[in-house]
Amino acid sequence: MRNGRLRWPVSEEIYRLSDVPVLSVRRRAKYLLLELPDGWIIVHLGMSGSLRILSQELPAEKHDHVDLVMSNGKVLRYTDPRRFGAWLWTKALEGHPVLAHLGPEPLSDEFNADYLQAKCAKKKTAIKPWLMDNKLVVGVGNIYASESLFSAGIHPDRLASSLSREECEQLVKVIKLVLLRSIEQGGTTLKDFLQSDGKPGYFAQELQVYGRKGEPCRICGTPVIGSKHAQRATFYCRQCQK
Repeated sequence: MRNGRLRWPVSEEIYRLSDVPVLSVRRRAKYLLLELPDGWIIVHLGMSGSLRILSQELPAEKHDHVDLVMSNGKVLRYTDPRRFGAWLWTKALEGHPVLAHLGPEPLSDEFNADYLQAKCAKKKTAIKPWLMDNKLVVGVGNIYASESLFSAGIHPDRLASSLSREECEQLVKVIKLVLLRSIEQGGTTLKDFLQSDGKPGYFAQELQVYGRKGEPCRICGTPVIGSKHAQRATFYCRQCQK
């Protein structure tokens, strides 16, 4: 442990780990969950964090904060220039504050039209920030919310409660399609994101509206609108999205 001053202080229990096997590695939303015999390590990469499997002989660099040393001579090295990530310890996942209120995974069967319609029925907020709220569904960030709403033909400022059953069905469908396509393309690299093989994600080349303010809509040719809502960039076509 070189620097435990991350978003939250690294849990003391992690410092004391020695000669324990990693039983499984899972994911929930943006959290990586490492199962150990007596509990779990919860890892969040923050804005700029990364994990790499490296040789123990490789010297640590300035922003390499945490090493998990393995019995095979490798280390799982956590690098985080901005230190917005987290390394937490818990005896049980159930009820942990960072996990307890998360919505369903977007590619799961639980995230369906019935669920979305019920959650939107009385929601008097705009649909775009509601989609980005991880209490509704996890994994739909700013880029994918903009792209999904464009594909569904729904204006980002529409009240969530105004969506019809058919619109909920279409929105769920396109969210899953957009995310699956992005996964196929290795994610979306706008600045510094790299895949585990060191390559960028190529979904940025397929973006329909995000980051295209003033450029012609790929469907109708109308200039794409770009604005800021609650400090987040929003992009849409006023002709195609109602």
